[in-house]
Amino acid sequence: MFGLSELAVILIVVIAVLCAKKLPELARSAGKSARILKAEANAMKDEDDPATPRVIPGETVPPGTDEPKDQGGRQPGQ
Repeated sequence: MFGLSELAVILIVVIAVLCAKKLPELARSAGKSARILKAEANAMKDEDDPATPRVIPGETVPPGTDEPKDQGGRQPGQ
């Protein structure tokens, strides 16, 4: 019958044919994810002071606190 490698090739071809419209979007998303992961890994390597909190875009850190808040002023996860 079919071996594992033949089934994998057939599965890849079927996915490529059925999802041809979504493949560029999926590849773009994978590229963005890889860039973000690489940037975060470089930031961890280059981080001078681990006690300094990093602010994520879209969050604000009010003066005098170390806790980031989202744009609505709530603590993340609330």
